[in-house]
Amino acid sequence: MKLKTLAVSSLLLAGAAMTSVSVQAADKVKIATEGAWAPFNFIDEAGKPQGFDVDIAWALCEKMKAECEVVTQDWDGLIPGLKVRKFDAIIASMSITEERLQVVDFTDKYYSGGLRFLAKKDQSFDLSNLEGKVIGAQRATLGAQFLEDNFTGKADLKFYDNQDNVYLDLLADRLDIVLSDELPTYNWLKSSADGDKFEFKGDAFQKNDEIGIAVRKGDKLKAKFNKALEEILADGTYAEINAKYFPFSIY
Repeated sequence: MKLKTLAVSSLLLAGAAMTSVSVQAADKVKIATEGAWAPFNFIDEAGKPQGFDVDIAWALCEKMKAECEVVTQDWDGLIPGLKVRKFDAIIASMSITEERLQVVDFTDKYYSGGLRFLAKKDQSFDLSNLEGKVIGAQRATLGAQFLEDNFTGKADLKFYDNQDNVYLDLLADRLDIVLSDELPTYNWLKSSADGDKFEFKGDAFQKNDEIGIAVRKGDKLKAKFNKALEEILADGTYAEINAKYFPFSIY
């Protein structure tokens, strides 16, 4: 009996050791998102991050067999936080731009977007001449950059820390027009209690805006994320997540 007990104990210890090695071998990845860009990332009633970005993050982690954690970070602090290793990746609907590529690496795109103006239904504008209008956008976005490049000195420009505050000032009549990414604005028009009072003005533009996952320069996570992304695109996981938020493909 003693020998048998010892043998069983040895097997159990060996199994525990193998489990320990397996757990230790798994990548531990901390992923940051913003939490204020619905439906891509937002905070639910339980205080947890949710949305398209978050679902994509969990799907990629599953393919990578990584032990992941998703945290939130204010938009302006995302890239600085990544650089000082506060987290390992950013999945927060961040556009791949030449300026950002100077300081971080990006994976392949995981969706594409474009910019579009938004205003009240009963207001019309000449979008080529917005002199005297008050236009809002979230700071440090493609929309903000476009306004600075094209309307500085031609309109009153206001920039905000997050998109929710942009919408609040629009509803309070402190803004005439908003410039934002088309997809989150589409969601706001459909889901907001006041969305039926507003509409897109003009067609979408800069539609080659590609959204990627940011990692530190030279980080091997880039290749791992890209491989996992290929897998969720191929096996239908991406399409299922897409359909949860949009009735059309955003890839």
